[in-house]
Amino acid sequence: MKPLVYILIALLAVLFPSLAFASEASHQSIDLTSHWIGYTAIAIFVLAYSLVILEEQLHLRKSKPVLLAAGLIWILIAAYYVANGMPHAAEVAIRHNFLEYAELFFFLLVAMTYINALLERDVFNSLRDWLVQKGFSYQALFWITGILAFFISPIADNLTTALIMCAVVLAVGKDEPKFVAMSCVNIVVGANAGGAFSPFGDITTLMVWQKGIVQFTEFFQLFLPSVVNFVIPAFIMQFFLPKGSPKSESNEITSIKKGGLIIVGLFMLTILTAVSFHNFLHLPPVFGMMLGLGYLKFFGYYLRKVGHATIDHSDLPTGHNIKDNFDIFDKIAKAEWDTLFFFYGVILAVGGLGFIGYLGMASEFMYGELGATNANILVGILSAIVDNIPVMFAVLTMQPDMSQTQWLLVTLTAGVGGSLLSVGSAAGVALMGQARGYYTFFSHLKWTPVIALGYAASIYVHLLIN
Repeated sequence: MKPLVYILIALLAVLFPSLAFASEASHQSIDLTSHWIGYTAIAIFVLAYSLVILEEQLHLRKSKPVLLAAGLIWILIAAYYVANGMPHAAEVAIRHNFLEYAELFFFLLVAMTYINALLERDVFNSLRDWLVQKGFSYQALFWITGILAFFISPIADNLTTALIMCAVVLAVGKDEPKFVAMSCVNIVVGANAGGAFSPFGDITTLMVWQKGIVQFTEFFQLFLPSVVNFVIPAFIMQFFLPKGSPKSESNEITSIKKGGLIIVGLFMLTILTAVSFHNFLHLPPVFGMMLGLGYLKFFGYYLRKVGHATIDHSDLPTGHNIKDNFDIFDKIAKAEWDTLFFFYGVILAVGGLGFIGYLGMASEFMYGELGATNANILVGILSAIVDNIPVMFAVLTMQPDMSQTQWLLVTLTAGVGGSLLSVGSAAGVALMGQARGYYTFFSHLKWTPVIALGYAASIYVHLLIN
């Protein structure tokens, strides 16, 4: 649901870090923010991020610089702690960060596997053909995919939703790069806005809900601000869309292969399982996703054993039956590995900067000097640069004394602020990988002013009605 220039932790869909564990680890840390190690770590991170930004120009995959940066930062940290007689402090901290990554990795891997399975079963090709046959214009398709992203995101999470909608956009508008790029921007904004008013729509909302600060029903007070956040940019962008409608290559609608719709159902069941694991069993949702992968594996076994596909090629007799070659491990292999390794580098690198003390220092300055409202607005802006997960994590760890309106505000801004840049959210990072060559950091950046307008308007509406 992810790639070119991903600034920091973007899809850190890092699943549910344990605040108690982090707090315990922080007691063992030493403030290195004014030490040469801290300055060196910042320099390494900035350099790596710069290389990520220049991925297209350098033809250097974005995962490479952040993987190197993460390793170097933790080498500096571990060497300092070993030299000062605390050999296990860095180990405890890095294990915590790696656990966060592992949960993110497997969550995304399952989602990507399902997406690849649906692609192979021609589900999205069929949807593409149906949309084209309906004669929808590029403008109508722009709104349809954006609105679907907004309303599916609160259930399926913004990352998964963005991946699904992007697959549809790529299938429908592959001959019109401008349409694909603008629709991806719209999908990212819609998915992030939709995820902001649901505990399950984004990792930050889930963190706030798990902490018990905002109750389940209170999240829905953010519905109208979220609508404003999505509609204003979309309304402005629609006037710059290409004219006309996608060209239909055929008058026929691609048939969904055997089991395609069942896989759609299994995907929905997997999402429901992940939600239920968290809501009723109090287990991390990633375990529900892995159980859902088991659903798909067994169904893939069924397809290989008893399923057949009917094909009609010029070189084969009409109706010729062949054994279905559905291979679940092939779908896993086609996951966006560069994006997954990028997430590792970002999570570990930012985790290292947090362990050094920079995240806590930033949070203290914001709430101590700027005040709650200004700080919470800034949180959203920082979410587009440093990703919302570590920023919200720092806020929750600080536990600033704020009213419920302010806690809802920071929940909103952390959720939608990532839309300001393509690398500011899991959805944006994922789509840069999925729509490689169409949707880039700079294709998103040109629309940042109108997205910022929606961001400001959503804050105003929240403070007005809540």
